Amino acid sequence: MSLSTHEPVERLIETYGQEVYKIAYFYMKNTQLAEDVFQEVFYKVMKNYDKFQHQSSEKTWLIRITINTCKDMLRTSWIKRVTTFGVYQDSKNDYEKPFDIAQQETNRELYELIQKLPSKYKEVILLFYYKELSYEEISEILKIPEGTVRSRLSRARQKLKKMMNESEV
Repeated sequence: MSLSTHEPVERLIETYGQEVYKIAYFYMKNTQLAEDVFQEVFYKVMKNYDKFQHQSSEKTWLIRITINTCKDMLRTSWIKRVTTFGVYQDSKNDYEKPFDIAQQETNRELYELIQKLPSKYKEVILLFYYKELSYEEISEILKIPEGTVRSRLSRARQKLKKMMNESEV
């Protein structure tokens, strides 16, 4: 890896680092795990930047790597054991949560409901509402047709509405 590889990676960290961390936190629900994902993502970027073919934007490429890294970590049995037994729970520390919705009481319920959605719906909600990406960009990141993005977003909204109505009863 040459010095020329470090410059684009540093630029990507500067430009998209906060977004990568926010996506990681949204998936992992834990500051330490989100930081692990952040490091892993930029390690992968550093290793593979010269292979990036610029068929998509760097932002799209980074978001795809971040989501895949989160999914890989969540699939590992170690993460399942650790989070199940509470060993790796967030401590009350000086870390600032990346989403205001996670901190504000009025939006806490919505955040918790979103977390309960199946992964395929949670992804489109995250990318559409929190990352403010277009249907086309989401389609590219998730490698699914735009029509599927639209239908998943519609179903996610329906499920959230139903869950909200049920929680009011």
